[in-house]
Amino acid sequence: MSNSALFTDFYSLTMAQGYWKKGMNSRAVFEMFFRWNPFKGGFSVFAGLGSLLEKLKSFAFSADDILYLKELGIFDESFLDYLKDFRFSGSLWAMEEGTVVFPIEPLIRVEGGLIECQIIEGMLLNTINFQSLIATKTARIWLASGMGSVIEFGLRRAQGPDGALSASRAAYIGGAAGTSNVLAGKEFGIPVFGTMAHSWVMAFSDEEEAFRVYAELYPDRTVFLIDTYDTLKSGIVNAIKVGKTLSAKGKKFGVRLDSGDIHYLSIEVRKKLNEAGLGDATITVSNDLDESIIQTLVNAKAPIDTWGVGTQLVTGGSEAAFPGVYKLAASEDGKGELVARIKFSDNPEKNTNPGIKQVWRIKDTNGNCVADVLALDNPNESESLKGEGKTWSFWHPQADYRRFNHTLNGSAEPLLVRRLENGKPTREITTLEDIKARLHRELESLDQSYKRILNPHIYKVSITEKLRDLKLGLIKNYLGDV
Repeated sequence: MSNSALFTDFYSLTMAQGYWKKGMNSRAVFEMFFRWNPFKGGFSVFAGLGSLLEKLKSFAFSADDILYLKELGIFDESFLDYLKDFRFSGSLWAMEEGTVVFPIEPLIRVEGGLIECQIIEGMLLNTINFQSLIATKTARIWLASGMGSVIEFGLRRAQGPDGALSASRAAYIGGAAGTSNVLAGKEFGIPVFGTMAHSWVMAFSDEEEAFRVYAELYPDRTVFLIDTYDTLKSGIVNAIKVGKTLSAKGKKFGVRLDSGDIHYLSIEVRKKLNEAGLGDATITVSNDLDESIIQTLVNAKAPIDTWGVGTQLVTGGSEAAFPGVYKLAASEDGKGELVARIKFSDNPEKNTNPGIKQVWRIKDTNGNCVADVLALDNPNESESLKGEGKTWSFWHPQADYRRFNHTLNGSAEPLLVRRLENGKPTREITTLEDIKARLHRELESLDQSYKRILNPHIYKVSITEKLRDLKLGLIKNYLGDV
C-alpha cells in the first residue's frame, strides 16, 4: 500500500505553505493525547506505534503527488520543490506500545520543524487512534471472557483492507489469541484460526458427510459448525458420530455455535458431548458477541471454551473512534528558546496542558498503579518524581482546587521514551508478542475497579504544582483584565 505523504489533511498542507512563505519553520513540539476513555471504560490501550514508526520511514511525496498538488493551483513552485525532498527528520518520544493509558496524558511527543510536525498530524492520528480503539475494545472483551481464548473473526466487517489488517494487529495486542485474517497472519506473525462456513455443510448431500469429509482432511484442526439445520436434533448428533471416530484415533475436536440462545445451547451441547464420552471436545461460539454479552455468559457459567468475535471487535462496536488529538505544546521564540504554548477554550476541559512534558506512573510498594502525573520535561525545567519518601501535591489537570498528596513509597517511572532522533530509530521496534505481554503485565498492575466493564472507577491523572502554575499563568496572561 502506498505510503504517500498526501495521506494528510488538506489544511496541514495549506498551513505548511503559509509557514514556508513566512519563514516559520523553527522548532516546535506537538503532543498526541486523548480526551476520554472509549466505551465508558476505566482505561485505554496504546497501540499502533510500530505501524507509525514504519510509516514514517517512507512517508514522502512522489512525483505524481507533486504533480497532483501542482494541478490544484494553490501551491507555489518553491514550496512544491521543498516537498519533493520531504522526509520526517525530527524526534519522537512515545510510551511503549501495549501500555495502559488514560485521558489527558501525552502518548506521543513530536519535536522538529514546524512544517514537518504539521504534515504528519493526520497520518499519526489515523494510525494511533484506530489501533488504540481496537486494542482497547479487545482488552475489554478479553477481560470479560475471564482472560480466556478470544479469536478475532472480523475481516469481512472491517473498514476496508487496511482497516482489517490494522484491526487484526491491534486485536492481537489487546488479548486476542489469533485471527481469521490470513494476510494478517503472514504480515504480523499472528496465529490464524478458522472452522467452516454454513456453505460447506450445505454443499454436501447431508450434514454427517460434510463433517466426515472435513475431519478426514483436517483431523488436527476440526471444529464442526453445528447450527446449519438444527443444533440439538441434527448438528450435535452428527458431530458426535464423526467426533467419536476422531477420538478413537487420539484426535481432539470442537464444535461451534453461531446462532440461537448461546447460553442454553452451550449447556445442552456440553451435556451431550460429556454423555458421549467426549469431555475434551471444545465449544466455540460466535454471532455478534461483545464484552457485555460475553461477561453475561461467563457469569452464567456457560461452558464455552473459545469466543469468536468479529463485528463488535474490529469496528469498535458502540464507539466509532478513539478521541485522540494532536496539539502544539511549545514552539521557538525569536531568541531560539522553546516557549510553552496553550490552547485556551471556553470549555475548561479543552484547555491544554502547556509545555514539554513527561508522564510519570506512580506505583505502590506492591507494584500496583496509584496515579499518573504530568510533569515538565523542558531542558531547563525538568521535574523528576523519583525520590522515595518524598511527599508531593498532585493537582487536577484542570488546575482548579482539586489535589491529593502522595508520599512516594513505591516507584515512579517515566513513560515517554525517545524512539526517533533526527528521523532515525533509537531502538528496535518491539515484537507483537512482547507488546502483548506488556499489556498483560499492565492490566495485572491495575486495580480491578478500573477494569470493570460497567461503571469503572476513575483513575487519577494529575499535574505537578509547577505545571499547574505555568498553566494558570498562561491563562491569566491570555485573559488579561477580563
